[in-house]
Amino acid sequence: KQALVKEEKVKHGLYPRVVCCCRKKCLLLNDVVLIIATLHTGFSRRAKSFEMILTGHFLEGIGAGRS
Repeated sequence: KQALVKEEKVKHGLYPRVVCCCRKKCLLLNDVVLIIATLHTGFSRRAKSFEMILTGHFLEGIGAGRS
């Protein structure tokens, strides 16, 4: 009976904290990675740099894999 009580506390008590603390920060970090990738891709034409396009696409791939 005590094991069931502990499992319920873990299921319901810890989940909102994990969503609040960890998931939100992970999504914000993912947004930062995607913004940096977009800036690299956007400014690559002005700088006439093919490497910036590759860097931007690489970071977009990382951002897509994390979301």
